[in-house]
Amino acid sequence: MNTKALFPGSFDPFTAGHLNILRRALTMFDEVVVAVGINQDKRGFFSSEQKLDIIQQSVRGLKGVEVIQYDGLTIDICRRLGIRHIVRGVRNMLDFETERSIADANRRLAPEIETIIIPTAQEFAHISSSAVRDILSHKGDTSLFTVPGVEIPDA
Repeated sequence: MNTKALFPGSFDPFTAGHLNILRRALTMFDEVVVAVGINQDKRGFFSSEQKLDIIQQSVRGLKGVEVIQYDGLTIDICRRLGIRHIVRGVRNMLDFETERSIADANRRLAPEIETIIIPTAQEFAHISSSAVRDILSHKGDTSLFTVPGVEIPDA
């Protein structure tokens, strides 16, 4: 049986920590769909096209990865794609509490969909998309926080 999971997020931008979670999810699932969420109420640092491009560069060479964008509830895209597992990464207890609350809400709305929470490997726990955005906004070097060879466009 082919198992598939959804790895949703704003990925603004996709970091080395996100890639760590994705690689580890691929040890549990045959396929992982990286789903870039569109929040109409929020203007991201990067455009949707830039986010998709950064992720495509980051996952080049990984088997079993699809990259899409979506709008709406995560459980709705899971249902539309026939996916029964959501993968989420956490760096610390604050992230865990937030993700647990979201997982609880999703479980009430869609009991057939389960959330798998994966702690980020220690060497990536300090990396956040907001830190990368801050470094970029001050024209700093983000190479320590992103995937080698990935070009982060000027925003």
